[in-house]
Amino acid sequence: MAPSSYQPPTRGDKTDASTRSQSVESNLSHTQTTVSKLLEGKGDAVFAVRPTETIHSVVITLRDKRIGAVVVTDQNGTLLGILSERDIVRRMADTPGQTLPQSVEDLMTREVKTCAPDDLLNDVLKTMTEGRFRHMPVISDGKLRGVITIGDVVHFRLKELEYEALRMKQMIVG
Repeated sequence: MAPSSYQPPTRGDKTDASTRSQSVESNLSHTQTTVSKLLEGKGDAVFAVRPTETIHSVVITLRDKRIGAVVVTDQNGTLLGILSERDIVRRMADTPGQTLPQSVEDLMTREVKTCAPDDLLNDVLKTMTEGRFRHMPVISDGKLRGVITIGDVVHFRLKELEYEALRMKQMIVG
């Protein structure tokens, strides 16, 4: 026997009407966030050096700009490599007292993993984590469009989570 509060559907009831407070799109919106969205907020400033510069000048740039890596480009802005603090520290361990006068091209990583503005942040984060590197140049149409760091991605994602939590609170409170 059905509970007394149960009422069977009647002819005028809409059986196909349903509501959802959540959807796959809303729950997975962060997985669709692209590199270009991150660059919109961060900007596209890139600190580049030439391959003939000394490590000493790069160390000064890293310190003054408070960054962890520089991209290495030619005079046309074409990406040739990347040089990070980690690269410099490793070389200092191998050649103590002789590292600062060396040239950038002697230390730079030539095979640089890059991403495109349309790449998903989750994919980029996975690549950076698996490759154990923290900086990734953004290339579009053969041109350098920016550099993102693992910190940028994590910070951006935390902001998204804060916004999602706020939206949920607003839905609950009304």
